[in-house]
Amino acid sequence: MRSRADNSLAERKRQLVADELRDAALMLLATKGFDLVTVDDIVAAAGMSRRTFFRYFASKEDVVVRFLADTSTDIIAELTSRPPAEPPSVALRHALWVPLAACNDHPEHSERARVVVRLILDTPALHARWLERQIEWRAELAAELANRIGHDPNTDPYPRMAAGMALLALDTVLQRWQPGDDEQHLAELMDQAFAVVAPALDAPTASYRAESPSPLS
Repeated sequence: MRSRADNSLAERKRQLVADELRDAALMLLATKGFDLVTVDDIVAAAGMSRRTFFRYFASKEDVVVRFLADTSTDIIAELTSRPPAEPPSVALRHALWVPLAACNDHPEHSERARVVVRLILDTPALHARWLERQIEWRAELAAELANRIGHDPNTDPYPRMAAGMALLALDTVLQRWQPGDDEQHLAELMDQAFAVVAPALDAPTASYRAESPSPLS
């Protein structure tokens, strides 16, 4: 029987292989474009075999989808860890900043990440997967927001609408991300976007009642 330490080591090795394949794929996709990169190109760049690639990913598109899934996990984890009394706009801004901050760990990472983001936004197949993933993110963010403020997301529109506004702010930042932008400028773009939606995000939701009569009724 394998020990827990052996299992942990094996898992770390699997993650290292997956990370190397992902990094090679994203680098090639960012520099050559989605349509021009093949799985053979990716495995050659990573120094691995096609069999190894398909052990971890179903396709080159799946590399990007997995990258987005990992991003979602980090965002939700950060939102969950924010202080309960923190205004929603502040908590959401911190949560959605996490993947952007990770892109700026090293100068070369920032530009590569920007190019990958541009690739996702400009490639129809990848943009469609980005939008699909955002539907999942919105549901996850809404559930956590509802938990934070004690609202029922099934009867109160605030959690889903707030999550949607936060994701729209993130999209706006990504669309405005230009070559050469450093972490400080990216943070400024994030602040600008959230300054627009903060009044709605931080409205006195505690006094809101879903059953209140509509002013149009």
